[in-house]
Amino acid sequence: MQESNVDQAVLEAKATLKYARISARKVKIVADLIRGKNTNEALAIVKYTPKAASEIIEKLLKSAISNAENNHNMNINNLYVTEIYANQGPTLKRIRPAAKGSAVRIRKRTCHITIVLREKE
Repeated sequence: MQESNVDQAVLEAKATLKYARISARKVKIVADLIRGKNTNEALAIVKYTPKAASEIIEKLLKSAISNAENNHNMNINNLYVTEIYANQGPTLKRIRPAAKGSAVRIRKRTCHITIVLREKE
């Protein structure tokens, strides 16, 4: 007979932003600052971080908190950031004129950002 592992379903609240017009590399800098922090501390950090990605992540974090509260009936004060990651999205390719009639390729990068929140026991 096999023993069945009965895992309790851990409630997670999730928010995803797709096709954000910022490179994943820039987002990961801010994401590393708030990973593992509770939501109030994470919001404070993101609010006062002078990076372009911080505004996007702040909005997404607020969305994840709302999802936790409204969809999963979680307590806002016990939430913390378990996962936050930025994956590379499709790259928009543009052309810029260069010297001697040639053209240079400009890559406008996009990314997909995901935030997962859990409740502390």
